[in-house]
Amino acid sequence: MDNTTLNLYDFSRAELTAHFARWGFSAYHAERVWQALYRQQVDAPDAIADLRPDLAARLAAAATLRQPETAAALDSRDGHTRKFLLRWADGQTVETVQMRYRDRYTACISTQAGCAMGCIFCATGQMGFQRHLSAGEIVAQVLYVNRALAAQGQSVRNVVLMGMGEPLHNYEATMTAIDILTDDKGLAIAPRHITLSTVGLPRAIRRLADDNCPVQLAVSLHAATDEERAALVPPARRWPLAALMDACRYYMAVRGRRVFFEWTLIAGTNDTPTQAHAVGKLLQGMNAHLNVIPLNPTHGYEGAPSQTPSVRAFQQIIAGYGIPSTVRQRRGLDIAAGCGQLRAAQLFSEPPRNGSLRNGN
Repeated sequence: MDNTTLNLYDFSRAELTAHFARWGFSAYHAERVWQALYRQQVDAPDAIADLRPDLAARLAAAATLRQPETAAALDSRDGHTRKFLLRWADGQTVETVQMRYRDRYTACISTQAGCAMGCIFCATGQMGFQRHLSAGEIVAQVLYVNRALAAQGQSVRNVVLMGMGEPLHNYEATMTAIDILTDDKGLAIAPRHITLSTVGLPRAIRRLADDNCPVQLAVSLHAATDEERAALVPPARRWPLAALMDACRYYMAVRGRRVFFEWTLIAGTNDTPTQAHAVGKLLQGMNAHLNVIPLNPTHGYEGAPSQTPSVRAFQQIIAGYGIPSTVRQRRGLDIAAGCGQLRAAQLFSEPPRNGSLRNGN
């Protein structure tokens, strides 16, 4: 494919309208194309009906809808989770997860191929960084899941930017993708139903506040001291907790919103009473909520998930500091649904632990 070909998924509605104006077409024609992309969810420019012949010719010559191929897919035994390994034209692969809850479907999507953050317990962090995804490649994952759900008459209601990559390391593309996903004339996913998860980049968190980004913010914490956090999350060596907490307080003050903090519980490492008291003191007085997640084991990390008694004891301690918490339900353990695990299995020829594997194109 010619690298100069425009991927229409890369444009927000305002950007698409401006580009059409440069081509000599009015906003009316841009709106029709936008509706076709996100309401009708066509899969190619030539599938857009009733365009002016000169616009149809321009799109055929200069535009595409860049979509991934299915490299592999796994279905969990309980039927609630499907994990897809998606391959782009350059051969890079990313993971997208479809999760079914009682009243909704959620798509967990990636923002990068690989990740530069290097969190030691994360399969994506273990494989390193390959490249950023474009805004259109981020959005295309939601459309991919929508097509997978179409036969059931369902569509994605919630989106979590918790797949491969650090969203705030790919800031511009991530913000454009959020603009596209939330556009009320397109997919119209409510901002409150989108969660952006970050390892905690203080400058970018402040920028999120200043840009009035409307989605939910989740910050991966995992430890309550600089030394212990740096052992799990290498970027903490560059961005200490004091700077991160200041940025989160700034975000709360500017946005008037709660911040969700994520704590992956690792047996004997960060699930101790000492760590619980430390995080309670760290978050006390903040408009914060702690999501605790027992570790999803990976082949590259020897740690084990905390057991239920340790989880409950951890929660009881932080509750004493006025911090609400939720044990986040882990999905797809039998199909390596943790971030980066399916891609790692493909790269290193490791079979998935369980589940049903289907190879794609």
